[in-house]
Amino acid sequence: MTVLALAIAASVAACKKKEAPAGGATGTGTAGAGTAAPPPVTRPSQGALQAMPALTLPDDPARDAKIALGHALFFDKRLSVDGSRSCYSCHMNENGSGGADPIAIGPGDKKLTRHSPVLWNIGYQKGGFYWDGRAATLEEQATAAWAGGNLGVGKDNLGAKAAEVGKIAGYQPLFQAAYGDAAASPDRIAGALAAYMRTMVCADTAYDRFAKGDKAALTEAQQRGLDVFLGKGQCSACHTPPHFSIAMQVEGGVYFNAGIGTAGKAEQDVDVGRQAVTGNPSDWAAFKVPTLRNVARSAPYFHDGSIATLAEAVAYMANGAQANKNLSALLGSKNLTAAELADLVAFMSALDCGDLTEPTLP
Repeated sequence: MTVLALAIAASVAACKKKEAPAGGATGTGTAGAGTAAPPPVTRPSQGALQAMPALTLPDDPARDAKIALGHALFFDKRLSVDGSRSCYSCHMNENGSGGADPIAIGPGDKKLTRHSPVLWNIGYQKGGFYWDGRAATLEEQATAAWAGGNLGVGKDNLGAKAAEVGKIAGYQPLFQAAYGDAAASPDRIAGALAAYMRTMVCADTAYDRFAKGDKAALTEAQQRGLDVFLGKGQCSACHTPPHFSIAMQVEGGVYFNAGIGTAGKAEQDVDVGRQAVTGNPSDWAAFKVPTLRNVARSAPYFHDGSIATLAEAVAYMANGAQANKNLSALLGSKNLTAAELADLVAFMSALDCGDLTEPTLP
């Protein structure tokens, strides 16, 4: 009897479960009593976001003095072979600290080989300077730009040029404060330039304020663009926040072939990029992932300056990278809509940095 009673009770309970309670769900999809609410839509832009960490540097009691010296040198055309160009000539405020020309121009209007990149947050970089990562330190990069086509002095003439700069009366107290005496040398000049470039910190953009909790810092379009950036667009795989470049977070940098500079060219005419440094065929036509900070202000784009507008650059990366033998697998089409592309462009204006301050030269 006990077993039979239990069986009857279970049967009754099962029948009652099948009955739709009054006012309940009827199978039409209308939410009602007894129907679980749909899970909330998760937007990446509304989750935890990374803001820029502080830049940590080793102790140097003379750092401020070196920065002051480097600041002047960065803007001084007298550092070049013919007095026609400074570091700032290729990294001006009106170009977002990148280059105005698709390919950089050196003294004597000599066309160089690649576009001048944005310098913001370069002090965070863990080696691998230049588009191909051939310089191990920022000091090495500064020396190479000074000696090479950018300022045109020549490696063998750096000592003479340093002495020439050191004879300028206004520079003597700057060298004295930075290094303990007024002697100017190539190493001291490169060290001062590097010290100044490490002050080019961009950490208070609209994105950074939003990431820290100011939810009015981004417009709704920018927030939608951030959703695409972190989600469907997969942009953050290469342009990882908060630096917006994975290359700045990895020792020696990270390099990808994005197809730029390969269209319509014979293989021997393509800039091989990172491969020239490593000799590795897998690095053919691969270049360092640039930061997107200040990207809305730094047209034209890519290592060859071949794409004129941000909208074109975003569309290329999202939906139309040039196929070639070494194209990164990350560059597959994301099938973004026109509205999603527009939101991405809107978001990138939330990464605008400030301006460099032009000094009074000695």
